[in-house]
Amino acid sequence: MPGKRQIRPERPVYPTPAALITTMDEAAGRPNIISLGEVFNISISDPVILGIAVRKERWSHRLISQTREFVVNLPTCRLAAQVWTCGSCSGRDTDKFARTGLTPLPATRVRPPLIAECPVNIECRVTAIQEVGDHDLFLGEALVEHVDEAALDADGRIRVDRLDGFALMCGQFRAFGRRL
Repeated sequence: MPGKRQIRPERPVYPTPAALITTMDEAAGRPNIISLGEVFNISISDPVILGIAVRKERWSHRLISQTREFVVNLPTCRLAAQVWTCGSCSGRDTDKFARTGLTPLPATRVRPPLIAECPVNIECRVTAIQEVGDHDLFLGEALVEHVDEAALDADGRIRVDRLDGFALMCGQFRAFGRRL
């Protein structure tokens, strides 16, 4: 049996979803997008609560703190370049929708828009913010989930094999694998 070596933990749990989080800069009257790998389910039914962790110095942190709303948009593999771009520049001085060519769609329950090209969009309202190390954990109640009809089966359930999703794994994007 091979030996084990101790290493410094860095994103030690994997994979994590690659997600685009939309926020709203109300002062400028424009939406913003941040790429996150820190997106997860906290409570899965009553109510549905999602968690996102955002570094305190990020522009989106300020916007979510002010509006207490965000949308989780789950991209497809075709959007990997846009996900990378949204994580490589700041919304303080960049219109990320214009830069990436992504399309904002009006949400139904919150001010930040959905991203049309993402097959799944989840509108969230912040219920709590907790400081956790170099990030703040935003807990958001999922108010409504929008899913492309092409990603649903005849009974209205999501077909993961139709999402073409990807995750962040050890600093790299990896497509969802096969069902075991």
